Amino acid sequence: MFTAFNLVVFALLVAGLLQAGRKDIALSWRVLAALLIGAAYGTCLQLIYGLNSEAVTATLDWTNVIGTGYVSLLKMIVMPLVLVSIVAAVVRMGELASLGTISLSVISILVGTTAIAAIVGIVITSAFGLSAEGLTEGARELARAEALISREETLAGLSVTEMIVRFIPENIFSDLAGLRPTSIIAVVVFGILLGIAGLLVGEESPEHGEKFRGFVEVAQSVILKLVKMVIALTPYGVLALMAKVSATSSGDDILNLAGFLVASYVAIIIMFFVHAAILMLTGFNPIDFFRKTWPVLVFAFTSRSSAATIPLNIDTQINQLGNNPTIANFSASFGATIGQNGCAGIYPAMLAAMIAPTMGINPLDPAFMATVVGIVAISSFGVAGVGGGATFAALMVLPALGFPIALVALLISIEPLIDMARTALNVSGAMTSGTVTSRLIKADN
Repeated sequence: MFTAFNLVVFALLVAGLLQAGRKDIALSWRVLAALLIGAAYGTCLQLIYGLNSEAVTATLDWTNVIGTGYVSLLKMIVMPLVLVSIVAAVVRMGELASLGTISLSVISILVGTTAIAAIVGIVITSAFGLSAEGLTEGARELARAEALISREETLAGLSVTEMIVRFIPENIFSDLAGLRPTSIIAVVVFGILLGIAGLLVGEESPEHGEKFRGFVEVAQSVILKLVKMVIALTPYGVLALMAKVSATSSGDDILNLAGFLVASYVAIIIMFFVHAAILMLTGFNPIDFFRKTWPVLVFAFTSRSSAATIPLNIDTQINQLGNNPTIANFSASFGATIGQNGCAGIYPAMLAAMIAPTMGINPLDPAFMATVVGIVAISSFGVAGVGGGATFAALMVLPALGFPIALVALLISIEPLIDMARTALNVSGAMTSGTVTSRLIKADN
């Protein structure tokens, strides 16, 4: 009975968002409304029925159909969008600066800002006086630690060359299915090679080259239309996702680790200002940037998936920020797995700074900071663009420093709350790299 009532209320909220859509209210405003309404709805569920109650669980089982379904639809179009867009970009590369220049610029900005993020993470951790000492291990954390240790054994031994080899596609079909953390980069590499092959065929046979170009343009048009269809569902997906987050977050867990939670958000906010400063240096108004990218950041915040945000990222860069389609596709695709400011930069650096005092190391020592920044920059290549990417990054960085990984498990209670903001920062970094690159090489849309 309670579940039915809760679902009726949720249906009325969805109907309200539908009505707002019919009145041509801007998508950004509808996404913001969905974020606030979803948070309020989930909080009310928890206050009325209690955390992990049967009524809340049963309600979320049904509302998750919308939230999880929306994320699944976005994931469905990620690989086709990346592949077709990259091939189209290479086929049209004669209209732009060289492909190498674009890739170098995008990757340099992504990795450079991640290095800055690592420094920010270390400094903020020290300023808050955070340390790994005194943290208690509960049953959940101990169980998680055992799983992480077994996973760390498979990651710690990877060399830089082995990580690079992972970017090369071995079976394009498995990469299109996203079976590896580096699948997106592998699809990008395949798309580049396929596009180059199409150009070479065009040189040998102009007729075949023209047919290939026409096929790619039609395929891209169809995929982009599909993307717009899915993006139109964003407010409803955000509503359901935010309801789940607020209904399942434990207040006690948050209070127990409030210091790390607050410090993480402070570091993330500082990095948003760093993005704003970089945009200002290239003559782009940061207020205008964040206003136009707000719906994308909100979805990244609620979904905790940089990869799932790729379609929204590309669409916003092209249609709102005016970035060149080729650059937009490269920055969104690379940004999902390379140089993630939040997951690959701030998080592992903060953990390293918390563990350092227990190892007799001053986290603000220049040599230590330089070592962390270097390892973070290298390990930021190939971090999975889905929830849990920060854990993957920590498992690469901490063993490389000779540090234990148990702290990763101890923070499991508040991980989702921090990961939301980290993912938004990751996506902001990707869009910043695309916008700055477009300005630097003066590529028109």
